[in-house]
Amino acid sequence: MNIFADFSDRIVDAIKKLELEAKGGGTLDFTRVTVEPPRDSSHGDLATNAAMVLSKAVGENPRTLGERLAAVLAEDADVAEASIAGPGFVNLRLSNRFWQERLAEMMDLAENFGRSQMGGGRKINVEYVSANPTGPMHVGHCRGAVVGDALANILSFAGYDVTREYYINDAGAQIDVLARSVLMRYREALGEDIDAIPEGLYPGDYLIPVGKRLADEFGTKLLEMAEPEALEIAKTHAIDAMMAMIRDDLAALNVHHDVFFSERSLHGGNGGEIRSAINDLTMNGHVYRGKLPPPKGQLPEDWEDREQTLFRSTEVGDDIDRPLIKSDGSFTYFAADVAYMKDKYSRGFEHLIYVLGADHGGYVKRLQALARAISGDKLELTVLLCQLVRLFRGGEPVRMSKRAGEFITLREVIDEVGRDPVRFMMLYRKSDAPLDFDFAKVTEQSKDNPVFYVQYASARCHSVFRQAREQLAIETIDRAAMQAALHRLQDEGELALVRKLAEYPRLIESAAQAMEPHRLAFYLYDLASLFHAQWNRGSETDSLRFVKVNDPELTHARLGLVQAVCDVVGSGLALIGADAPAEMR
Repeated sequence: MNIFADFSDRIVDAIKKLELEAKGGGTLDFTRVTVEPPRDSSHGDLATNAAMVLSKAVGENPRTLGERLAAVLAEDADVAEASIAGPGFVNLRLSNRFWQERLAEMMDLAENFGRSQMGGGRKINVEYVSANPTGPMHVGHCRGAVVGDALANILSFAGYDVTREYYINDAGAQIDVLARSVLMRYREALGEDIDAIPEGLYPGDYLIPVGKRLADEFGTKLLEMAEPEALEIAKTHAIDAMMAMIRDDLAALNVHHDVFFSERSLHGGNGGEIRSAINDLTMNGHVYRGKLPPPKGQLPEDWEDREQTLFRSTEVGDDIDRPLIKSDGSFTYFAADVAYMKDKYSRGFEHLIYVLGADHGGYVKRLQALARAISGDKLELTVLLCQLVRLFRGGEPVRMSKRAGEFITLREVIDEVGRDPVRFMMLYRKSDAPLDFDFAKVTEQSKDNPVFYVQYASARCHSVFRQAREQLAIETIDRAAMQAALHRLQDEGELALVRKLAEYPRLIESAAQAMEPHRLAFYLYDLASLFHAQWNRGSETDSLRFVKVNDPELTHARLGLVQAVCDVVGSGLALIGADAPAEMR
């Protein structure tokens, strides 16, 4: 149960009991009424702004209205105290019994606690990574991969029907460069001395095996072919090899897509899919023939000082109109984007999410304009931009990769520190802020290393259960016995943990609504901190230990609390894409 949503309903009911009337008639607007944890936990368990947001509408002083509202809420059996703070906040302190009952519900739901039906099965497409298949994934791709994958997990947990998609940019000039680079390695595999890789081609050693496979399969035949034919063969083999490498890298990061969509498929049949999409836009009045004024600064590749086919994107929110077909009849890069979005819309998606690098900020308005034009403003579109990741080792910048030649590969990072630290730390800062990733810090075993601290909470939970089974001389600990004893939880540290656990459903829904998966990483760290603090209190004060051999009922109650912590930490780490270990060495 989302207790904040529950009390939002209770507060609205309490307001109605006051029989308030809006000045000038009409109905009161409750949409701005919020229920949240107070900033200072000493003020209570919940706080609402209801009196402040309604006072003007009813012509009443907010503190006076707050006092009236608090008096009604104090009659609720679950409310131990209702008080006024500041300009009119109503703070609620809930009864111990209320928190004990919530903990019992958490234990019933186990790993499904926090799961929501908020999404109502709404179809969402999350496109992330979509790295050009021209080489191994680098650490810059890593952040978008983790943000997109964790967001997809959270949205699915919140009740949305999510499709995880990767758009393979396997058409265009960069693929031609890849094919030429592979043919250089092919000639090298045949024994030719190619010297240094020419400027403009991909120099990485990762293309050497592709060239060797071409040599093994074709011998010298490619040298005898016309260049366009040889390039096409090299292109197909290179893309297949690069995508196999990328899939392996993603799997190592625990990232798995439902759909891999090829840009080349849009160009098949003489660009039939692209032409069809442009025709649809034309029929709806979004396409015209014209000339674009030269943009300021460096000219983009698709600008021409002559008449061409243009998308009238300024009428649907863009800064400038966008070229679709050049004067020579060839398609622009954006034309494929049009066909791709039309394809997504035709698959029934109601919301498209793009997770892109910060260097794609210029794409936001054109994609939003395109969504409006294609769907008649029915399709919702969100673009999340991920800022750069800077790598350090002990505070010193990390040098370039020897294998890739120009960057640090994703696989090198995973191999050095492990999948879980990479995934957790990529979420331990909001995606639109730069992130510093220090190899030394993410592997140290301390409170300053968030992923260790959270996973250690999981391991510590399991350790408590092992200790309980040993000291109580039992093989299993029954959940029903734990739930029956929860009334024994009275310590403030124990109840603080229950309150933090009870925030989990709200956290899931808010992270899904705001599309901010980093909120989950922060929450898990806070929960782990409370749990470790309670464990430390028990190590210092015998009466607060989780396992009390001379009081089996209290032990079972505290084990119920530990079980709920274990369930929520495990659930949250699974959504992040990391493991919840039973022990750590």
